Amino acid sequence: MMETGFSVSDAAATRIGELIATEPGATLFRVAVNGGGCSGFQYEFGFAQAAEEDDIIIQKGPAKVAVDQVSLPFLAGAEIDWVEDLIGSSFKIRNPNAKSSCGCGISFSV
Repeated sequence: MMETGFSVSDAAATRIGELIATEPGATLFRVAVNGGGCSGFQYEFGFAQAAEEDDIIIQKGPAKVAVDQVSLPFLAGAEIDWVEDLIGSSFKIRNPNAKSSCGCGISFSV
């Protein structure tokens, strides 16, 4: 298996597995980095039925996470986690490449 530098926490793997099981036709959870957001780049999460040709697949427990080759350098050394706190539950990416991020944690700058 190729070393990607992007990892999935135990909590995120469990939650991704639960979500894929309830999403009709989904076999993968996709994480991407796109231009936009209030800080320059933003994370995008979604489901996919199949991997794209250039995807890297990270599997942990019940979770299969797809990341495209363009997004992967922005996620080097990062970890996706599932966080439950007083303001709600959400996926959070702990990204050492992000120099700053917005208040919601979805957009960042490098």
